[in-house]
Amino acid sequence: MTPRTTWVFARVAGDDGTAGWGEGTLEGRAAEVGAAIEASDGKLGSIPADLVKAAAYSAVEQALWDLKARRAGRPLAELLGGPKRSRVPLYANINRGTTDRSPAGFAARAAGAVALGFQAIKIAPFDNRKEAYARIAATADAIAGRAELQVDCHWRFDEAAALEALAECARAGVTWFECPLPETPENYAAIKRLRAKANAAGMRLAGAELFIGAAGFKPLLEQGLYDVVMPDVKYAGGLAECLRIAELAARHGCAVSLHNPSGPVCHAHSVHLSAVLEGDERLEYQHGETPSFFAIAPGLEAPSGGSAAPPAPFDIRGEFS
Repeated sequence: MTPRTTWVFARVAGDDGTAGWGEGTLEGRAAEVGAAIEASDGKLGSIPADLVKAAAYSAVEQALWDLKARRAGRPLAELLGGPKRSRVPLYANINRGTTDRSPAGFAARAAGAVALGFQAIKIAPFDNRKEAYARIAATADAIAGRAELQVDCHWRFDEAAALEALAECARAGVTWFECPLPETPENYAAIKRLRAKANAAGMRLAGAELFIGAAGFKPLLEQGLYDVVMPDVKYAGGLAECLRIAELAARHGCAVSLHNPSGPVCHAHSVHLSAVLEGDERLEYQHGETPSFFAIAPGLEAPSGGSAAPPAPFDIRGEFS
């Protein structure tokens, strides 16, 4: 559905013809996730440890919640515990939609997102290390005084390189530093050291977007690796499991901001779930990657003023329906 990603959706139909939707998009593994969704036959057991199977499980779990909400004629957020805010603030992830990867291209895209009301912008500039710091500086200059800048590293560094990137980000006024190191147990001590350095420089350290289940998040939270964890409703085990993760994170004094860089179904569910969560963290929003995001989801409203209200139910149009 985009130049980089094939969105993967699950549709679970009830005997009355009502259908619920979920999403299990996993970049580069669409066929495997789709096959696992088909094999599930709309039924759930325990959350799998394998990421492909967890994505399929999570998609089906979302779809079953959506089906339940539609049958009840109630907003999904109400079934998940009741919304604590009527609108959810968003941050604009402009990375995938930035096809001009020059520093000026990043700056222009960021400025455009700020003009639409987004008060935080996220970029992932390290696909080209030679230009990465120029991209960060140009973006920071373009939004200075109007929005916060967040930087995603996509696990590209060792500790020494991460410290260098952290220092450059601090000079640019970055407020959020994400996924600097591969999130393996042998790196946990280094991640904790990076968190201390980030905090001293006025930044929060964020990560854990691919972890599965509350049990998977528990070691990270117990060791205090992050200021913000980013469970994804597509991988973590679905909506109910993300609520459990949020409760666990709260007990450890860690914030939760859902990871949400993919398709419209995940976005809709993530807005509902974010409205239920305690706190005022922004939700990730994949800004301007493709017009298909709304074209295949008629009835899903675009964000306004940098925020989104929990959407009404909608169906996926075209080959998916």
